[in-house]
Amino acid sequence: MEVQKMTKAYFVGGGIASLAGAVFLIRDGNVPGKNITILEESNPEANPIGGSLDGQGEANKGYVVRGGRMLNDETYECMWELLKSIPSLKDPKKSVRQEIAEFNAINKPHSLARLVNKDGQIVDVSSPGFSEIDRLDLIKMMAQTEKSLGTRSIEECFAPGFFKTNFWYMWCTTFAFQPWHSAVEFKRYLHRFIHEFPRINTLEGVRRTPYNQYDSLVLPILKWLESQGVNFELKCEVTDFGFAQDQKKITVERISYRKNGKEKEIILKNGDLVFVTNGSMTAGSSLGSMTSAPVLNTKDVGGSWKLWEKLAKKNPEFGRPAPFDNHVDESKWESFTVTLNDPIFFNLMEKFSGNKPGTGGLVTFKDSNWLMSIVLAYQPHFLNQPENVQVFWGYGLFPDKKGNYVEKNMSDCTGKEILIELCSHLRFNADLQKILQTSNCIPCMMPFITSQFMPRKGTDRPRVVPKGSTNLAFIGQYCEIPDDVVFTVEYSVRAAQIAVYTLLGIDKEIPAIYKGQHDIKVIFNSFLTMHR
Repeated sequence: MEVQKMTKAYFVGGGIASLAGAVFLIRDGNVPGKNITILEESNPEANPIGGSLDGQGEANKGYVVRGGRMLNDETYECMWELLKSIPSLKDPKKSVRQEIAEFNAINKPHSLARLVNKDGQIVDVSSPGFSEIDRLDLIKMMAQTEKSLGTRSIEECFAPGFFKTNFWYMWCTTFAFQPWHSAVEFKRYLHRFIHEFPRINTLEGVRRTPYNQYDSLVLPILKWLESQGVNFELKCEVTDFGFAQDQKKITVERISYRKNGKEKEIILKNGDLVFVTNGSMTAGSSLGSMTSAPVLNTKDVGGSWKLWEKLAKKNPEFGRPAPFDNHVDESKWESFTVTLNDPIFFNLMEKFSGNKPGTGGLVTFKDSNWLMSIVLAYQPHFLNQPENVQVFWGYGLFPDKKGNYVEKNMSDCTGKEILIELCSHLRFNADLQKILQTSNCIPCMMPFITSQFMPRKGTDRPRVVPKGSTNLAFIGQYCEIPDDVVFTVEYSVRAAQIAVYTLLGIDKEIPAIYKGQHDIKVIFNSFLTMHR
């Protein structure tokens, strides 16, 4: 343990993977917090530390959450274990895990309006709507090996009718899948969330945080890490690593970075560790406003993709970013956050859906050209949100298509135009002007938001700890964890736990991956659901 107290650890990127990794180093590795440094390139005034789990703003300027993460009791094994160690901000005698469990025990979701059709009517989703061919294709996919699926897309594995079923509309919008995404990733989701088949129509299995994920997850972890003396180097772009000249081992000796326009470097000593978040699903994000559309940025904005591309050229063990960062048209979608200064929209939605805010889930407009969905969370959604203000979030999977009511691509629309399209689907036209006058809709374009779902080879994502590595690990959404599913907080936390335990040689069991596909009861209930 004395050796570990001398260890210094450097995290590249300030997302949840790095924050979790720092907790594991302190809690399970006995590494002093003062020996841990998190290097983050973003400006905290524009994007608070926490990576994609962001939430920021104020009532008069409007709130923004780029994405909304849905949690799950069964499959978030590592995340729940982590949060048991973090004190709640409201009641330090409770853990964040306990706080979330108590919140969900009171606010139980049961969506009554999961899908809405082109006539503005709620769709009966008691049946998934499968044909016999769909059932056979689904069973075949779940039985196939990842090697046999290779780089095939989802649409290569199903008949066209599958993509018009209630199941597809509910599954793809819950998890943000597109037909051209990886069949392997889709298969992993089917296995990992098979227990959700019988309740995908009500979203009863979804667990949410009391506030947005930044306020409920990131902020308590940040406060704990700060109390432990962890160092946060902000506005700091890591540009390269220097490696030892050893053909059999991978050892980082130097970290090059840029801060305040100056080139600097960190020289590592024997026993020091490096954890890098390679790639970013929210890299290049841009915001619009009520009167302007967001712009579509490229991978050249920010340093996350640049760093991974540079590292990948040095060693094939570091993966290959091209499948993930070279297909913006297939990996982008657009979200929007709406700040309301009048309760009229929430009142209309409660009357329409039958759900009070926080008791429903995604409401998806299945005939929307944008495939638009919205969710009204429990209020307040922000710690600093006034009582007379309400906030909701939504997104569209097809931003390059013209709206059903607004004759523009979603990507070209202002926040006002997105609200017009939404209210038209809901038939809230009589109150449209009042809603527009009392609302602030901020759209957000995300070029790489589902890039981790793109078809790939098994070696395109590096192992958490590459073969031969003595002090380097990859964490986040673009490393490889067999059987687990990307686009979840759990994936980032599990990667961090694997990385820390492996590099420090910690002899402690990591929570096993839940495998409902081996549970007879789960399989039976899913089989019944498929035949409704």
